[in-house]
Amino acid sequence: MSPAPAEPITPRTVTVDCPTCGRKVAFEPASRWRPFCSARCKTVDLGAWAAERYRIAGDTPNDGADDWSEAGEAPARHRSPDA
Repeated sequence: MSPAPAEPITPRTVTVDCPTCGRKVAFEPASRWRPFCSARCKTVDLGAWAAERYRIAGDTPNDGADDWSEAGEAPARHRSPDA
């Protein structure tokens, strides 16, 4: 007795929520703007990144990366009057 022929595997369509508006979007190559539902939602999200609306909570350490000069010299440190 031979095994029964296997049924073809049907690919399952995965749907995700659009990050901007929440509309359901099929996450497949045919979805041009995935994971967004439209060019508008994609542009709105890009604008939010450009406006720095997405942030990670927490304190930013002062590592001195902003302390530089055009001449390549180290920034002058302030001394206390007691020194």
